[in-house]
Amino acid sequence: MLYITLPDGSQRDYDSSVTVADVAASIGAGLAKAALAGKVDGKVVDTSFVIDKDSSLAIITAKDADGLEVIRHSTAHLLAYAVKELFPTAQVTIGPVIENGFFYDFAFERPFTLDDLALIEKRMTALAAKDEPVVRRVLPRDEAVAYFKGLGEHYKAEIIASIPAGEDVSLYREGAFEDLCRGPHVPSTGKLKHFKLMKVAGAYWRGDHKNEMLQRIYGTAWATKDELQQHLTMLEEAEKRDHRKLGRELDLFHVDDHAPGMVFWHPKGWAIWQAVEQYMRQVYRDNGYQEVKAPQLLDKGLWEKTGHWDKYRDNMFTTESEKRDYALKPMNCPGHILIFKQGLKSYRDLPLRYGEFGQCHRNEATGGLHGIMRVRGFTQDDGHIFCTENQILAECVAYTTLLQKVYLDFGFKNIIYKIATRPEQRIGSDESWDKAEHALIESLRASGCDFELSPGEGAFYGPKVEYTLKDAIGRHWQCGTIQVDFSMPERLDADYVGEDSARHRPVMLHRAIVGSLERFIGILIEETAGALPTWLAPVQVEVLNITDAQAEYAKDVVKTLQNQGFRVGADLRNEKITYKIREHSMQKVPYLVVIGDKEMASGAVAVRARGGQDLGVMSVAEFVEKLSADVVHKSIV
Repeated sequence: MLYITLPDGSQRDYDSSVTVADVAASIGAGLAKAALAGKVDGKVVDTSFVIDKDSSLAIITAKDADGLEVIRHSTAHLLAYAVKELFPTAQVTIGPVIENGFFYDFAFERPFTLDDLALIEKRMTALAAKDEPVVRRVLPRDEAVAYFKGLGEHYKAEIIASIPAGEDVSLYREGAFEDLCRGPHVPSTGKLKHFKLMKVAGAYWRGDHKNEMLQRIYGTAWATKDELQQHLTMLEEAEKRDHRKLGRELDLFHVDDHAPGMVFWHPKGWAIWQAVEQYMRQVYRDNGYQEVKAPQLLDKGLWEKTGHWDKYRDNMFTTESEKRDYALKPMNCPGHILIFKQGLKSYRDLPLRYGEFGQCHRNEATGGLHGIMRVRGFTQDDGHIFCTENQILAECVAYTTLLQKVYLDFGFKNIIYKIATRPEQRIGSDESWDKAEHALIESLRASGCDFELSPGEGAFYGPKVEYTLKDAIGRHWQCGTIQVDFSMPERLDADYVGEDSARHRPVMLHRAIVGSLERFIGILIEETAGALPTWLAPVQVEVLNITDAQAEYAKDVVKTLQNQGFRVGADLRNEKITYKIREHSMQKVPYLVVIGDKEMASGAVAVRARGGQDLGVMSVAEFVEKLSADVVHKSIV
């Protein structure tokens, strides 16, 4: 007798071995029809998988996260099937699942076009409609190599040849197409209904720039038509909000091949930067941080002591001078420890909080660079807190409260909390990791925050809390972090004098709120679609005259506003006022001040808020009061 335990704890017994599909059918016809895969003793398998011993089983449908992954994996194979039917000389390589979809890389003699993508998608739909069964078989490695070589699929043969000798490999066939894959897959192509091909891009074979360039076709796949449409709508909205597009249109910044991965800030973009930096500088002052500045270049030996050299060497820019090796800092922590070590520190000095707008450099791959979101040169609002073990909990709780306040000021209300625990490759004792992880868990509990664990995702020197923002269109951005580190102060011999007059190691808390300022500004631009709130807008007010007769009065208004500390522009061109209003509205300026003869005669201004809202005529003093309220209260509109 074979016993199958279902998720609700109930059991079913069978006289002999059964497949996942058999169990689903025994439960009900509806479940049998909906079944995409099964999870047997925690492992996701095909519905054809044979269960021959007592096991736990969950039937996976399109409603499950695992089911969506199976759909996307299978749709990648459907894409390859369609490509081979339309372009028989194309060679298939790999086709994994990625966030929100999948891709498949092909070797083909000419570039795929957008018209090709439309044809491929149409063929995928036709193949799915045939509802062909997806059948798994197993071959010895060498037989599989010979089989794919015989098909002319040399890339696939190379992949299989890299598998250790003597091992078996699994293949999946649907209709005339067969592909190497671990699986699992949907039971038939008819389960694949809601997909769309998105774009084609270049990709090196096996990710190595020394290898030939392949063509990567990206697609998205979902369980329902509504989910697909929601995703496509979100992508359309994201395209409108793309910070690279808005950066050009609003004249904020540019990136240039003369400095790949570095940002050239234009005056208006730098005004946003300064608004963010000065705000964070005030946060430092108000919360007991002392601002410091450490050098850009540090001796290689220091990075070896901290462990960064072994971990990050490939991402560090290096140089040599007078037979000494140096590295541009990829992070700020070692410099802060060296500052801490200058002069004798007492327990009375702790917690000691250092903050730095530290410029860092990381040698990111060219293909990974993305506007100002992912760069090689960036500045962090980096801070390090040196404290005792007994102070960890209070400092972490206070930090979470501070971070929540900062994010709210920038308009972010939805924060996702994750605790990343010890990775396999790490430094420090298990005892210190236990203490560090416990402190972070208790700090979030004390803060009343719901959180989830990310096992193995911590830094090599300590666990961390990751604070992720959810933006206006539902995307997630991991920005803030706090990390508990017992190891680095030990490695760099940092200490303080305790109450017992003995030397003790401080605990080091690594923390950043906005993280990379470049990336955070990119997030702000996309969150607001470029319509930044008044306190952050590069130009807060644009003063427009109707005719030349009001030019001098308009200049006086500009000067008055500038003297109050506002960022003000003046458009005194001899153009129609409707043209000027339209142009500056396109620039997303929060307030347009229009001055005609009536306003000049009464010493007033006519004010239009962003979005075309007419606020009427008011005195300059009244307008200053309104602007000041927007800035002080961090109004988000």
